[in-house]
Amino acid sequence: MRARIESDLKSALKAGEKRRVGTLRLLLSSLQNERIGAGRELTDGEIEAVIRRAVKQRRESIDQYTKGGREDLARAEAEELALLEAYLPAGLSDSEVEAEIRRIIDEKGFAASRDVGLVMKELMAAHRGRVDGKRAQEIARRLLP
Repeated sequence: MRARIESDLKSALKAGEKRRVGTLRLLLSSLQNERIGAGRELTDGEIEAVIRRAVKQRRESIDQYTKGGREDLARAEAEELALLEAYLPAGLSDSEVEAEIRRIIDEKGFAASRDVGLVMKELMAAHRGRVDGKRAQEIARRLLP
């Protein structure tokens, strides 16, 4: 995956895509820092975790910029978010998440709102990285009275 990111950086440099270049350089820097910390080459799963952290940071920044009335900065972060998400496996849609939560509820016999944490634990273990936890928790709370 790292090779793909480096190749995309070269393409972006040749094309003069400043935002993409900056985002990919920052990502490669984060990957390098993580590699140094680990003392070895990163696995694809570890690279994916670094990208997910970067995606999460962008989402939080978008939220803060929007609350602060800085739509220009929120748009810039949204562009970076889209670039980073391209390197992650496709996530589950809301309807797929809801179906999976219903399956877990039926399978495990959860019935009360106090079971939301247990449902989330099962869901996140089964679909690590493919589910937006915040959105899934909202759905789980809606489904469990």
